[in-house]
Amino acid sequence: MAEDKDQNSQLGYEQTLMYGCYTKELGGMAKDASVRIRANTVHQEKPPTPRSQCCRDCLSRMQRFRDWFFSKVGEDWIFLLVLGICMALLSFAMDYVIAKFQMTHTWLHQELRNSMILQYVAWISFPTILILFSSGFVHVVGPNAIGSGIPEMKTIMRGVVLKEYLSFRTLVSKMFGLTTSLGSGLPLGKEGPFVHVASIVATLLSKMFISFKGIYTNESRNVEMLAAACAVGVACNFAAPIGGVLFSIEVTATYFAVRNYWRGFFSAVCGAFVFRILGVLINQEETLTALFKTNFQLEFPYDVIECIAFALIGVVCGFAGALFVFLHRKIVDLHRRHHRINTFLQKNRFIYPALVALVFATLTFPPWLGQFMAGQLTQKETINELFSNLTWSTDDHVNVEEQKVVSHWKHPTTGVFISLALFIIMKFWMTAVAVTLPVPSGCFIPVFIIGAAFGRLCGECMAKLFPYGIYGNNLAINPGGYSVVGAAALSGSVTHTISTSVIVFELTGQISHILPVMIAVLISNVIAQSLQPSIYDSIIQIKKLPYLPDIITHKSQLYNIYVEDIMIREIRFITFLSTYRELKRLLEKSRLASFPLVDAPESMVLLGSIPRAGLYALLEDRLSRERRLASVTHHRLALAHHLEATGGGDLDGITSPSRGHSATRKGSPSSNRASYTAGLILNDAGDPSASYRHSMPPVAFPEAEPPQGDPKSVSRGIKGHLQSLFGSGPNLSESRKLAGSSHPGDRMSPGEIADWEECQLGLQIDFATCHIDPAPFQLVERTSLHKVHSLFSLLGLKLAYVTSIGRLVGVVSLKEVRRAIEGTAVAEERIKFEVGRTYTVTTTTSEEDEDRRLGRDGISDIELVEASSKL
Repeated sequence: MAEDKDQNSQLGYEQTLMYGCYTKELGGMAKDASVRIRANTVHQEKPPTPRSQCCRDCLSRMQRFRDWFFSKVGEDWIFLLVLGICMALLSFAMDYVIAKFQMTHTWLHQELRNSMILQYVAWISFPTILILFSSGFVHVVGPNAIGSGIPEMKTIMRGVVLKEYLSFRTLVSKMFGLTTSLGSGLPLGKEGPFVHVASIVATLLSKMFISFKGIYTNESRNVEMLAAACAVGVACNFAAPIGGVLFSIEVTATYFAVRNYWRGFFSAVCGAFVFRILGVLINQEETLTALFKTNFQLEFPYDVIECIAFALIGVVCGFAGALFVFLHRKIVDLHRRHHRINTFLQKNRFIYPALVALVFATLTFPPWLGQFMAGQLTQKETINELFSNLTWSTDDHVNVEEQKVVSHWKHPTTGVFISLALFIIMKFWMTAVAVTLPVPSGCFIPVFIIGAAFGRLCGECMAKLFPYGIYGNNLAINPGGYSVVGAAALSGSVTHTISTSVIVFELTGQISHILPVMIAVLISNVIAQSLQPSIYDSIIQIKKLPYLPDIITHKSQLYNIYVEDIMIREIRFITFLSTYRELKRLLEKSRLASFPLVDAPESMVLLGSIPRAGLYALLEDRLSRERRLASVTHHRLALAHHLEATGGGDLDGITSPSRGHSATRKGSPSSNRASYTAGLILNDAGDPSASYRHSMPPVAFPEAEPPQGDPKSVSRGIKGHLQSLFGSGPNLSESRKLAGSSHPGDRMSPGEIADWEECQLGLQIDFATCHIDPAPFQLVERTSLHKVHSLFSLLGLKLAYVTSIGRLVGVVSLKEVRRAIEGTAVAEERIKFEVGRTYTVTTTTSEEDEDRRLGRDGISDIELVEASSKL
């Protein structure tokens, strides 16, 4: 209480009977308070010590050195170096944790060997718990982390913005979910998700560090850095920088700028180098060697006639890759088309992952079926044994390590051939099912292993048929080389890439089988591309991501399609003569991201395009509170001039009847409102006299502020000023009351505000403050579909206007181009060409009719997060 009294005395507050009052002026109290606060602050601050001054000098010097270093070296190089190091650390840490999970799984199985029941329970429980944790964690933290990530990055590299896909939450969700899902031992891969992880890290680095802000704000440089991130994501998995760059180009880019080569290679080399250095320092490896090192003989690696067998491997892998993509899509369709199954799995999210993990763990249980398909081996151990320079079908295994390797694939009741065949069949459909789980996962490594097993089976068959070589010259056939060829061929056919051949060379450290690998990969790609899209393009189709497919060359009718055949002729546009009411109606009825601007509806000469946000800003500015207050102010000024000219009194006498002037309100309230609202309409130049070209009767304004002597108003005003000066401001309701009592425009009734807004909506739009794109991308009517496809893919276009001698005649979007290329729409549309080359729709749904009428591009309506979670 004593402190309050002292404070009141300092402020000159005098307690009276009812409310009390202040005896000093507010300005003087504010000056005294500011001087006192400043004095206390200076008194509390300590003088800078020599140590703190030294620290500030060092910090300033370090900042200057950083600026000088970045200017000399270049922020791109430093950014790529930091990106490569970060990705190598993340990849190595993830591999380390995954290896510990798998070792724990194997250790539990070995420790409980006295009880098969406990062994089985431990064998199935461990992967089930990890998969359930991965599924639940991803669903709660970031559903965008589900799946591979390469299809979405392929879409982002095209220029489409996927909300929250490159956020920190998605990174955390991807890292933890991927670690636990791979640690479960299910046939899942790491390469595709790590492309996504690298892209997120690149985006976060450009956002977090001030020195890299220019990379994030510049769209072109941001895309270039994302391309480098995709390359380093692959390189950090296999320590394969060359194959990583080529693979990222093939799976993410339709057109690739050559200037991005050095960025991708530099970052990939940095990441691969640090990744292998960590292996030498922590895993006690000998030196920087290949990840799956082989020792094939270089003098005579294979006979020439064996190229026929290698070509046959490519043929079989081509059909197998197409079958894998087809099987994966059918499994996803099975979940989506059956409404009951889909609804049940949506409500019970953990049943499907748990059921799949239980079934897979049961099938790979070593004492049961797992003993015939090397169920106890991890993925890394499986690749090492499949690539081994050892013939399993022979009995001359004198080395202990060789006998151990053969024991995993050779059972007393069955031979090597049955074990390999069973392994291939089981892993094939298990991988197709596992990729559909709602967890972060890829398919490259499991498919790579299946191809290696098939190549190994072919090599063992060749070694069994020709034990002394093809010509009996004691030059034995090497099944390990066949395994390398099969791995590259099948993974290349599934992903539609040639760079898998380079990846296997960097993985094995040998290029002795370069020609067989290239032959098999090329043949498998030709067959697979003619039958099915790649696994990434298939996922794009499943998720309905906005991406253009490749043009199918054997469809000859596509060469005769022009823009005029597929463009939308009913266009939503805005003219220079449009009113704000028309603009409001246009924004309410259309959801386009931008609108074309024409000079007049009759001529339709295209002047540019305006984004939707700019039009919203125009409308909000016209109906804003600030403009309403300015209108009232101009009205009061014009009325004051009018009264002064006519000698009818002063403005205060009209607006403030409490000051002694009588202000009689004539007529009904509606007439007063009409005259009041009419006075608020001003011209664009803001000339208040323009509103009074004719004589107007004096009108009564809303209630003015209370008289000066009102103690309530005085206390409220001083209280608000003091709160704004010395600390916490008034709350929202109090600020609104203060604002409402400060200007007559805030005391207009809702009806008066509505009348004022209606008058404003009738005015012509003022485009002076709006950003107009004067050169939107335009096409002519006779532009071929091939050229349109190239332009949309190369420039990342979503929309293009079709003009004829400057006149806007149509619009073509990504949806129309995609439908024309595919030849059939999602809702049973088809392209039918008649004599006049007209675009005829045979069957459409009502939603698609509305899309075509409004000219929507189909991009803004896609719920990407929901699509990812469904997959």
